[in-house]
Amino acid sequence: MWCGLPKRKLPMSERISVIGAGLAGCEAAFQLAERGLQVTLYDMKPGHKSPAHRADTFAELVCSNSLRSDRLQNGVGLLKEEMRRVDSLVLRAADATRVPAGGALAVDREGFSRYITARIHSHPNIRVEEKEIEELPEPPAIVATGPLTEGPLLAAIEAFFGESLHFYDAAAPVLTAESLDYDKVFRASRYERGSDYLNCPMTREEYFNFVRALTAAETAPLRAFETPRVFEGCMPVEVMAKRGGMTLAFGPLKPVGLVDERTAQRPFAVVQLRQDDAAGTLYNIVGFQTNLKFGEQRRVFGMIPGLEHAEFARYGVMHRNTFLNSPGKLDWRYGAKSKPGLYFAGQLTGVEGYVESASSGLVAGINLARELMGKPPVDFTAQTALGAMAHYVAEYAGNDFQPMNICFGIIDAYPNAPRKKTERYTLIAERALGAIDEIIANYL
Repeated sequence: MWCGLPKRKLPMSERISVIGAGLAGCEAAFQLAERGLQVTLYDMKPGHKSPAHRADTFAELVCSNSLRSDRLQNGVGLLKEEMRRVDSLVLRAADATRVPAGGALAVDREGFSRYITARIHSHPNIRVEEKEIEELPEPPAIVATGPLTEGPLLAAIEAFFGESLHFYDAAAPVLTAESLDYDKVFRASRYERGSDYLNCPMTREEYFNFVRALTAAETAPLRAFETPRVFEGCMPVEVMAKRGGMTLAFGPLKPVGLVDERTAQRPFAVVQLRQDDAAGTLYNIVGFQTNLKFGEQRRVFGMIPGLEHAEFARYGVMHRNTFLNSPGKLDWRYGAKSKPGLYFAGQLTGVEGYVESASSGLVAGINLARELMGKPPVDFTAQTALGAMAHYVAEYAGNDFQPMNICFGIIDAYPNAPRKKTERYTLIAERALGAIDEIIANYL
């Protein structure tokens, strides 16, 4: 399907520049290279890393290891299935390195990153240059430097668009499996969907003691930044706790769907741990993004039953995330309206989440390739999750544009749909996958 933008052909250059080897940049480079185009992928690693990055490999997952739900009745589950059908490198890697996570798709984060890095380095049409880019590249190019873009390149982007916005993001701690007290935790997934999570049950007294300690704990300073505006989808657990005593019990600590088989009772609250690597040696604390000082993390999280002597493989951190005020500046291909051949992708555009970031790289890579080959652009349309995300970024009509996860709320409604949500979402998903299959058959 294509509409709204003219068919045009840019002058073919020797190579296409893709800036940034995160999820979006790797996906974009792969899509371009798979269509026979020559790509140079630039990344500042390993010579320079942002405060949130640790590994030398590409597509590093700096927060959770979960790509969230894998069910078609969930927006991100639908998005992942669409991307699988369009042959996404990120979904190839995720499916190859998945670890148990109930109804979610979680990965061995190091194995995931190694898989993508190996595929990028071995692709005959991709050349990798370890170099920090300080200026906007000349077209054809895709800028996918992520939400931690900084320095001269950030200044160049701000000058090009005339503004830049930001919010704050946080990551959850990762614990060693051997340091957990297995006499206190139990293994189960919600609603008897397997046994992939470790669960730390809390009594009412334990819960409220924990909340009081959490709300009083000392946070790390946010150096050189103004008072943060925190993204609701990645709220630090201590900020969430300050919204009310029962906020966590109705949020990440909700006990619904979980029964401790040892007592046959549902706990008052439950802290869940999700496997973080294929070997099962690491677990992250689900929903516990935090900006507490490291010592406070040891003290306060050590109050959770089963974590009294937990060893931290990685502490939670908070960092500044930058995104563009994209509506009106980018189109639904993620192309800059004012400069043909210059595209942006990833969380820098205002998509939020690992899968959403990769999806923007996929759409941008496909459409830049088509532009270079003189083919009409492909509009995945707002009937699909891929297209709905792109149209949200390009066409949001309000004055308070914020990063967005994929959800059924931004996908075109199904006419005369049943009121029952699962039935309605099933119909929307079936229609979306039908549209994807048609696009693949006719354009890809």
